[in-house]
Amino acid sequence: MRALLSTPGRRPLSPPRALAVALAVALAAPAIAVQMSDVAPIAAMGALATVQDEAEGALPSAERAVKAAYLYKFLGYVDFPGGPLDPGAPYVVGVAGAEDVAGELTRQTSGRMVNNHAVVVRRLHDGDSAAGLHLLFIGAAEGGAEAALVKAAQAAGALSVTESATGIEAGSIINFLLVDERVRFEVSLAAAERGRLKLSSRLLSVAYAVLKGGG
Repeated sequence: MRALLSTPGRRPLSPPRALAVALAVALAAPAIAVQMSDVAPIAAMGALATVQDEAEGALPSAERAVKAAYLYKFLGYVDFPGGPLDPGAPYVVGVAGAEDVAGELTRQTSGRMVNNHAVVVRRLHDGDSAAGLHLLFIGAAEGGAEAALVKAAQAAGALSVTESATGIEAGSIINFLLVDERVRFEVSLAAAERGRLKLSSRLLSVAYAVLKGGG
């Protein structure tokens, strides 16, 4: 059984304000090293106006934008097992089973930096290696391949992020949830420890749930 450490309170925003906050943060959040002032914007990213489908297999635009913004911001809240990046080296984010999120993340990170490092988005397909990744986002479309991809991320020392009801049980470190039409995320400390990643306390403070256990 998973042990729950925290479930921060939440106050849903009205739909118009929720969308405005989500997109403002997603598109205009400064690309700087994490500061205490970043905590509120990251929490605000969870504001989502609607979850209605736009097209089969695609996330609603607001949900897609918020998830992409989270992925971008997560990079600055993690100490990776390989230590700090070499000067000029980019953060590499892999995306599997979520072409729409890959496209949105590419758009959002274009010309922006995390701790003075550029961000490169790499689309992963069947058989592709996770070597060299810092973060791997595994879309719900991956289905039965989810657990194998999570293991591949762990072996590569990458932060695994999923968006399914089985994400944490599959061993993912972070899993997206929809709570009251808002994008939130849960964190498995056990999975982070197995992957030799250290998560910032600031990241944990805005998580919907922080769990001791996982898959």
